[in-house]
Amino acid sequence: MGVSITPIINVFGTINNFGDVMVLENAVEQNINVNGDNLVSDITVSASTDFNVSLDNVTYTSSLQVPAAIVNDNTTVYVRFSPSVVGNGTGTITMSNQDTTDAVIDVEGNGIPVIQNYVSFNKQALGFGGGFNQSASQTFNLSADLTNIVQIKMFVQIDCPTSGCDDWDRFANIKVKDQVTGSWFEIGRYITPYWTGTQQLDRGLEFDVTDFKGLLSGAVELRIYIENWTSKADLISVDFDYIEGTPDYPYYAVSEVLGYHANSIDGVPYGVRYSLDLDKQISVPGNAESTHLRTAISGWGHATPNDAGGRPCAEWCYRTHDIKINGSNAFSHYLGPLGCASNPVNNQNPGNWTPDRAGWCPGMAVPTRIDNLTSPMAGSTFTFEYDFEDWVNNGANGSAYYATSTYVVVKSNSVITAPNVID
Repeated sequence: MGVSITPIINVFGTINNFGDVMVLENAVEQNINVNGDNLVSDITVSASTDFNVSLDNVTYTSSLQVPAAIVNDNTTVYVRFSPSVVGNGTGTITMSNQDTTDAVIDVEGNGIPVIQNYVSFNKQALGFGGGFNQSASQTFNLSADLTNIVQIKMFVQIDCPTSGCDDWDRFANIKVKDQVTGSWFEIGRYITPYWTGTQQLDRGLEFDVTDFKGLLSGAVELRIYIENWTSKADLISVDFDYIEGTPDYPYYAVSEVLGYHANSIDGVPYGVRYSLDLDKQISVPGNAESTHLRTAISGWGHATPNDAGGRPCAEWCYRTHDIKINGSNAFSHYLGPLGCASNPVNNQNPGNWTPDRAGWCPGMAVPTRIDNLTSPMAGSTFTFEYDFEDWVNNGANGSAYYATSTYVVVKSNSVITAPNVID
């Protein structure tokens, strides 16, 4: 039987999906081996857009030549993904020779936005006693240019000291200082897990804090707080991802409407008469092109009478709250079960972490509730009221509270001032 003299290109190895790679960055290279049988001229290796090839893993180009002198030997070809745009990138690496058919392999990767990362608090201990404090404030330098920032994400990681984390689920939050008013705006609220931290999550708890982008630029004063009454301090780290892209609007401004977020029982008393003012007037700047409300709310207390199933208020009783705009119900907030037993922070034993609370879970971020006004209300004033579902505390088992923060956020294509909130 004779030996084949048919020219052919052989390719050995595979190129796996390059995965997520930031735009204008380079993925970790992969390689294949290429050789020819009975070839007498160069092999041309060509890559599709956003993919590049190299023979030395140093110089990458969109195409290269395997010289005729070594064309029938094993040659390593390195392949790299270098996305120029956001989105899934597919293509081919093609090996061609004038004497035979092409050899083609498929390649794929995903271009993701450029991310600027800023670290603020780093394992800051929060506790009570033992030389610890329940809060810490500090100024950090964050992104100074928000021109091309489409989103800001905040990550909160809880680590435990050698003594272990706090035994209980505690109210906790992160705030930024409004340098104009001196007020502290709550940008994220969470409930700590029992006994443990959030190390089961790669980066901890995640919050979208884009609404506060106007306050999160340059030198920024931040405050973290946990209602931890033990000397087993929680170690808190906070960092921010500033994600580049084209923002929906270049200018944001925010004002506080309701600011009852100092701790779990600093909120609105539920089921009793109270003197807090939940009725406001909000005046919107004339150049507003988008207006929305942002609310975080969590209930505390085991007040009675219990709901069916033995669910006291306000930690356990499911409720629907209404936001009234100009006297009419405009938005509803249902504080119901979130599926606490499915929390990926599932190592909270012996804590009572699996039963569903009303709108929150131990070891999770308290949901942010976004209500978009159908009209930006530019240049007008509207009335706001936060209306709790009717219920009467019989006084037999203490008090119930709703820690409540609401902000009004306006956006525009021109420089915009914060809305004016009037009691």
